[in-house]
Amino acid sequence: MTLHDTPPAVDDAGVLPDPVPLTGCPYKSDPYPLYERMREAGPVHRVVFPSGVNAWLVTGYEAAHGALNDDRLGKDHDRGNDRWRARASIMPEPQHSQLQVHLLHQDPPKHTRMRRFVTDAFTPRRIDGLLPRFRELADALVDALPETGPADLVSGFAARFPFQVLAEVVGLPAELAARFDRDWGKVVQPVGPTDPGRPAYEARLHGLQSYIAEVVAHKREHSDDDLLSRLVVARDRGELSREELDSMIFQLLVAGQEPVTNQITTALIALLRHPDELERLRDDPGLLPRAVEELLRYDSAFELTTWRFFAEDSDLHGTEIPAGDSVIVSLCAANRDPRRFERPDELDLERSPNPHLAFGHGIHFCPGAALARAELRIALGTLLARLPGLHLAVPDHDIQWIPAVLGRGTNHLPAGYDRRV
Repeated sequence: MTLHDTPPAVDDAGVLPDPVPLTGCPYKSDPYPLYERMREAGPVHRVVFPSGVNAWLVTGYEAAHGALNDDRLGKDHDRGNDRWRARASIMPEPQHSQLQVHLLHQDPPKHTRMRRFVTDAFTPRRIDGLLPRFRELADALVDALPETGPADLVSGFAARFPFQVLAEVVGLPAELAARFDRDWGKVVQPVGPTDPGRPAYEARLHGLQSYIAEVVAHKREHSDDDLLSRLVVARDRGELSREELDSMIFQLLVAGQEPVTNQITTALIALLRHPDELERLRDDPGLLPRAVEELLRYDSAFELTTWRFFAEDSDLHGTEIPAGDSVIVSLCAANRDPRRFERPDELDLERSPNPHLAFGHGIHFCPGAALARAELRIALGTLLARLPGLHLAVPDHDIQWIPAVLGRGTNHLPAGYDRRV
């Protein structure tokens, strides 16, 4: 089945199929009508992804909040049963064992031990101290855009700004940061063993592993007071295994920047589709903190969480889930639940309170949330202030959404503007 060869999400009688296919260009461009039907039918549904992986999807806000805090649900891949493993262990060995033991796939007490190594680097106080440098980086990228539009705001800004910021925060040397290939980030987009793109996928894996080895070697020789150096020291003291070290660097370099790139694009698209709100935000930058929270709720770049598993057959909001089957939470579906948010499909930049789940909840709440929020405020504030007349340079239906399973975003966003100021 291809992205263009997709069965309908509902039949003529409006009944959802079992499993519900989460595939196809219409779904990726706008999943919210399907999520609405799923929420109305119940909080938990069996779904199938393009790779053939089956899972149980949680869609309502209360059910999602509960699942994210349910200590019966573990993240360790060893919990997965043979049915899940046959389809979902996409990353081949030895890379799966070497790069997939990061925080997103760990349970306490191991998760608790590993998470303590990274939290200090992402505290709101530390991020606040770096804001002037982040603004310099954003302004420099806008300075490099054409004086008048159009320009691709992904390649010219959104794909570069988060990684530059991340390099500053974690201590990635400039010479190594300049050599990071964004294409390596596609290793989180599953490519099955028989897919024609498998050789390119495996080449990305090897390239990324070699790069991580260079980062470790550099930090071992040039240790400093930064996160990467501290992780290498922890490895050398025996506090982290080699696989844990490599996986945590993998998570920082890929999960630490690609979702922010995508969130900048989803936020921009939402504003470009609501030009009155865009102008309002440009005229009143004081709205930015609250607007960022609403843009995170309205269309989150982290559409779905990663796998969770029950150790034994368990009830989840009235649905019996077999042990080892994968459970995934739809953050986007939860964030549009009308039982939690009034007028959930409307973009309201002054929405308050706004208890969205864009960064997850519970022990796996994103440790980089404060950094991501700061990046979004600076990125949007800079682009709106310095590119007057900002508008889409292509028809809305020509926006091509990335075919990633868990995330939302686009690799290209052509935008016009009157001038660069």
